[in-house]
Amino acid sequence: MQPRIPRPTVIAAITVTMTLVTMAGLLAPGFWAELFGRGDPARLALAGTLVGAVFALYGRMLWASLMRRSRPWHAAGLAVVTAGCWLLPALLRGDGGWGSALIAPAGLFAVVLPVRAATAVTTAATLLAPAYGLALGQPTPTVLYAAVAIPLTAFSGFVTVWFFHVVQELAEARAEMARSAVGEERLRFARDLHDVLGHSLQAVALRAEVAERFLDRDPGRVRKELAEIQTMARDAVRDVREVVRGHRRTSLRTELDGMSAVLRAAGIRCERPEVGAGLPAHVHEPLGWVARESATNVLRHSSATWCLITVWADDAQVWLEIVNDGAGRRAHGAGSGLSGLAERIAAARGEFLAGPVGDGTFRVAAAVPRGEP
Repeated sequence: MQPRIPRPTVIAAITVTMTLVTMAGLLAPGFWAELFGRGDPARLALAGTLVGAVFALYGRMLWASLMRRSRPWHAAGLAVVTAGCWLLPALLRGDGGWGSALIAPAGLFAVVLPVRAATAVTTAATLLAPAYGLALGQPTPTVLYAAVAIPLTAFSGFVTVWFFHVVQELAEARAEMARSAVGEERLRFARDLHDVLGHSLQAVALRAEVAERFLDRDPGRVRKELAEIQTMARDAVRDVREVVRGHRRTSLRTELDGMSAVLRAAGIRCERPEVGAGLPAHVHEPLGWVARESATNVLRHSSATWCLITVWADDAQVWLEIVNDGAGRRAHGAGSGLSGLAERIAAARGEFLAGPVGDGTFRVAAAVPRGEP
C-alpha cells in the first residue's frame, strides 16, 4: 500500500521539530553541567534565556523558509541567533560543554542567506571557530569538531529545505498532471463525439431526404432508405457507447466505403478508392477519422458535385487525399472538426493540410508514418 503524503504544513512542522531536537542534543551537555555540576541559578537562568530565545527565533525562521515566506529581517535574525550561540561559551566559561553551541546557527546559513553570502559566512565561521574556541580554553577535540561540523551543518540545512521544496513542487506537479489528464480526456471525448455524431447524423438526414423524394414514386427505394437509416442510427448508438468507454477503433477501409456510399447517395460523384492490404494497422485509425470528418464537411459545408479520394503509400508515409469541387460554392465556413483532425494527425506524428486549392476545389490531405509512432 502506497503511503499518503502529508500536507506541506505537517511536513514543515515535523522538519522544524526534528531540527530543534537536534539542536537540543548539541546544547544538552552544557545544560547538564550547569544543572548538576555548578548549580548556580544565575548561570542557569542566563543559559535558559539565551537558549530559549535562540530556539524560538531559529524555529520561526526555519518555518518561514520552508513555507517560502522569507523576509529581509531574517538576515538580522540570523545574526542574533549566531551571536546568542557564540556568546554562550564566552559568558558561561569552564568545562560546561558549551563548545557545541558554535555549530548550532550553521544550519540557517544557507537557508536564510543567498548562496554566495552563505558560502562566505560558512567559510568565515569555519575559520574563526577554532581560534575562538582555543581562546576560550576549550579542549582541542571540541575545537576540531566545531571546525568540521559547521560546513556540514550548513550543507545539511540547505539540503533539508531544498528537499522539502522539491517534494512540494512534485506534489503540485502531480496534481497539475491529474488536472491536465482530466482536461485532455474531456477534449478527447468532445472531439470523438463531434466526429461520430456529426457524420452519423448528417448521413441519417441525407438518407431521410432521399426517402422523402422517393416517397410517392418508389416505395421500394423508400423502404431501403429507411432500413439504411435504422442501421446508421444503431451504428451511431454503438459508436457513442464506444466513445464513452474510450475503446473506439476506426478502419480506413470501412470509413472510405461508407464515405463513398453516402456521397453517392447525395448525388455527388465519388468512387471508392482501392486500399492496399499491406497498410500498417496503426495508420487506419487517424486516416479513418480524416475520411469520416471530410465526408461530414462535404455534405454539411459545401455543394460539391464530385469528390476524388486517393490513397497511396511510399517507404516512409501513407497518404490520404480528398478533393471536392465545392470550395467556390460553400454554404458557410468549414466545420470545427478540421482542427480536431489536425490534432489527431499531429498526435500520430503525421502531416495534415486542409484548404482551398485555388481552382474552385477544396483539398484535405493527411500523411501518417508507416512505422509505429
